[in-house]
Amino acid sequence: MSNQIKKVRKAVIPAAGFGTRFLPATKAMPKEMLPIVDKPIIQYVVEQAVAAGIEEIVIVTGWHKRSIEDHFDKHFELEARLEKDGKLELLDEIRRISDLADFVYVRQKEALGNGHAVLVAKEVIGDEPFIVMWGDEFFQADPVA
Repeated sequence: MSNQIKKVRKAVIPAAGFGTRFLPATKAMPKEMLPIVDKPIIQYVVEQAVAAGIEEIVIVTGWHKRSIEDHFDKHFELEARLEKDGKLELLDEIRRISDLADFVYVRQKEALGNGHAVLVAKEVIGDEPFIVMWGDEFFQADPVA
């Protein structure tokens, strides 16, 4: 058995809650998707994780969270439209978002708290080290890679 510390390459982001602290804004929009200037909170969280060396993001979702998956997924029709319209800077940004990391989505079928949300990600994480980040909290800092 090796005593060598493994590099943390995976992050779990529980994002299955109801967002009650942000009601009524979160009745129709996941709290993780609330915008801060020009991008949703969860994008800041993911960008910080990636800057610290995280390569795989496991987002634990629940009811009403499809927009999170859509945000980080490729959107070929939109990309084609932006290219056709000559909006190349926007096209680059849209592509950059979907290429930030490898995204895996796991569904938490019952709202049983954050501990359960992390446990739901166990199958994807396996025995690798990981960090837990909250999809509705962020701060600007220089991450230590």
